[in-house]
Amino acid sequence: MGECCLGALGETNVIFVTDTPSQVHELRVLVYSDDRRIRDAVMTGLGRRPAKDLAKIEFIQVATEPVVKKELKSGNIDLAILDGEAAPAGGMGIARNAKDEVFNCPPIILLIQRSQDAWLATWSKAEGVVPMPIDPVVLTEVATTLLRRTDKTAITAK
Repeated sequence: MGECCLGALGETNVIFVTDTPSQVHELRVLVYSDDRRIRDAVMTGLGRRPAKDLAKIEFIQVATEPVVKKELKSGNIDLAILDGEAAPAGGMGIARNAKDEVFNCPPIILLIQRSQDAWLATWSKAEGVVPMPIDPVVLTEVATTLLRRTDKTAITAK
């Protein structure tokens, strides 16, 4: 936390206050897919700071259903983005299960291959749907809308 600097007057102790609790808070976004390319596309499309009024994002990459369940039950996830086409467990089934079983389940975005599957996303109780291939503008719009609902530090636009 502190650093020693050499200046014109000799050695001086300088303390940089950068780790205050309000600055450390990052939004935790779980990204689930069995395909690394899809996880990478989500993280690249969303970026670490998708909006000025939101905290930075910490991505939690997950490739298996048991880890998704564990992370969602931990209560430390602000948003989950699930691949509806993942195998062996698809994001739609995981979303439905989480919404039924996880207390204070975070908002969920489903990535779908076909627009005809939007009704399944509704059945799964997901709050957002983004078609693939991922359009970063659409993903960012849906994600930031949901993150603003969960981020206690978000600034409301006037």
